[in-house]
Amino acid sequence: MPKQASVNIENKIAGLLKRNNLSITDSRKKILHLFLEQTGALAHGDIEKRAGEKFDRVTVYRTLQTFVDKGIIHTIPTADNSIRYALCKDECAGGHHHDHHIHFVCHKCNNTYCLDDVVTPEIKLPKGYSAEHVEVVVDGICKNCR
Repeated sequence: MPKQASVNIENKIAGLLKRNNLSITDSRKKILHLFLEQTGALAHGDIEKRAGEKFDRVTVYRTLQTFVDKGIIHTIPTADNSIRYALCKDECAGGHHHDHHIHFVCHKCNNTYCLDDVVTPEIKLPKGYSAEHVEVVVDGICKNCR
């Protein structure tokens, strides 16, 4: 990675942490860097493997939970009842995720992608019901594996 690009990513990470009133720690910087260089979603285990350094499992879990709470990343459920995490867009904030898009899971490469241009359809619920969160996960073969 060119030096200027590396500096830009570091500045973006520091800005993101400062905007969310989070201290800038090595673990937070490293985990955010993983999300910024990734095109798909990451599982807890992926982060532990790719971090390079030996981050404590609890540190990774707490960091991910803090990022979810602050609206930096959002969760994506999987068929095996595990969770993957993906970087939120700028309009998300603490407690208010605006990730109303489709998530796609590829059966071949096992990657999970946020399809930001495909909006979750409006769900018309019966009278007396109110939705607080809608998740749509599509399984299939991604364009890279086709």
